[in-house]
Amino acid sequence: MTAQLAFSLAALVVGGALVTSWTIARRVSLVDRVAPGLRSRDVASWNVPTGQHWTPAVERILAPVVRDATRVIERWGATAVDVRGRLDRAGSALSVEQYRAQQVIAGLVALGVALTVSIGLVAWRGSHPVVVLVMVLAAVVAGIAVRDAALSAAIRRRQAALAAQLPTVAELLALSVAAGEGARGALERVARTVSGALADEMRRTLAEVRAGEPLARALQRLADRTGTPAVRRFADGVATAIELGTPLAEILRAQARDARESGRQELMEQGGRREIAMLVPVVFLILPITIVFALYPGLVAIDLTT
Repeated sequence: MTAQLAFSLAALVVGGALVTSWTIARRVSLVDRVAPGLRSRDVASWNVPTGQHWTPAVERILAPVVRDATRVIERWGATAVDVRGRLDRAGSALSVEQYRAQQVIAGLVALGVALTVSIGLVAWRGSHPVVVLVMVLAAVVAGIAVRDAALSAAIRRRQAALAAQLPTVAELLALSVAAGEGARGALERVARTVSGALADEMRRTLAEVRAGEPLARALQRLADRTGTPAVRRFADGVATAIELGTPLAEILRAQARDARESGRQELMEQGGRREIAMLVPVVFLILPITIVFALYPGLVAIDLTT
């Protein structure tokens, strides 16, 4: 297969996809007909994160592709509720639609790279079309999975930050309560004093309380939002103390001690895992080189004497 034929096939595929997308985009839904009269905007028609600037022509061409691909990902991937929970645990300000659009864009970027490589393989090495098609599909899935892995990494980093800040926040709350502050006043004082991920979550919880949410329920929502076991134990303990009227300062001090003990145990586990990981270069790199340096002079001496 020549290079011209490969480029012609690629152009035919891209052109067919654009024509199909343009045909689907011409379908006017009831929402689109009513929206001008209500002075509203169909946000879901172009699910791209804010802050990205696209020309109108590119937007009109790619909007149907992004919308249809978002529906496919939502059908075969996680539900919108699960994605919303993961975004909350990561502390992201993105909506579910914006996150789906980022997944689609990552898949399209991987598709473009894979098409470029596959055209080169077909033109210069004569690779089989089935192999090229499998490679392109794998690249698209890998692009979507990379965005998902980035979100998972952000969740792990934020949960580690929340667990690290919890002992300090619990101690400050205990000091405020022991000085005569109530539970809500202590939370407001500490939220104004400290900074970080846990302080942001406390400010959000206090905003819910000011809007009329009971403090115990707002703390439960904080635990559900973060998904961190240490924060969940802290929120459950404080909510139980508020509902039952038990001394809050002692509970907060106990929560701080438990959080520090959990952090110490986590550090010990990380040290054990890294100690095992350090055996890999020692066994497979340093030890063979040491054996070679120890045995090579003797082998050379034996060869010279023979």
